[in-house]
Amino acid sequence: MGRITEAVKHLIIINVILYIAPQMVDFDLQNLFALHFPKSPEFGYWQFLTHMFMHSQQTFMHILFNMYALWAFGTPLEQMWGRNKFLFFYFSAGLGAGFIYTLVNYFQFNSIYDQLVALGVNKNEIYQILNIRLYDIQVFRNECINILSNNSSLREVLDLQKLIEINSFYNSSAVGASGAIYGVLVAFGMSFPNSKLALIFFPVPIAAKYFIPALIALDLFSGVTGYSLFGGGIAHFAHVGGALIGFLIAWYWKQHQFKRWS
Repeated sequence: MGRITEAVKHLIIINVILYIAPQMVDFDLQNLFALHFPKSPEFGYWQFLTHMFMHSQQTFMHILFNMYALWAFGTPLEQMWGRNKFLFFYFSAGLGAGFIYTLVNYFQFNSIYDQLVALGVNKNEIYQILNIRLYDIQVFRNECINILSNNSSLREVLDLQKLIEINSFYNSSAVGASGAIYGVLVAFGMSFPNSKLALIFFPVPIAAKYFIPALIALDLFSGVTGYSLFGGGIAHFAHVGGALIGFLIAWYWKQHQFKRWS
């Protein structure tokens, strides 16, 4: 790992500044820069970029783990590739993660939306349900019943879990450098496959060529099944998306033996 490289250092500085800034200014910077669902009125195209520099204010561990990984795995890649090539890779993985995460959410949202329309829920009722703030399941259920009060038969066949899911997709927001970090992890594993890695909760060193695919497989499993070993509030498909873009770029570069970019 050695001494921190310039691009990695400046990325960490920007992330730390934007982690501290929302706590010091009387403005919802976190919400402005987070990546929102495209149909949400809070969505902005710039968020595909800005969400990469914001981290959850609820836990310091979010930014701590990401910045540690950026230093530990990004530094040797920048040393090998050079600054410009590393930055191109990092931003490509982060942007790709945001796009894939949004695409998956959009597909899942539309699937439930079409089911509701087929059952006879009109667009106005759906958007009233989407605009309910989901903080208590029972309150949410009662508000949905009130919205659909003119159609008692419809209330009987509606799946509350589906209403919760479509509300969650619509009101979701993603922050964090994790997508870009997963791209960095994949490139590190491809470049240094025999390096030994370990997690805090599984402190047995495992070669990167086994450890990193297993970590991505866990994220894919969690994203598909909804069962997360790492707790809730994790954008698993952003991780998978960043890993996929990182793999494609690193594989292409490896095949063509690209040189350093100054």
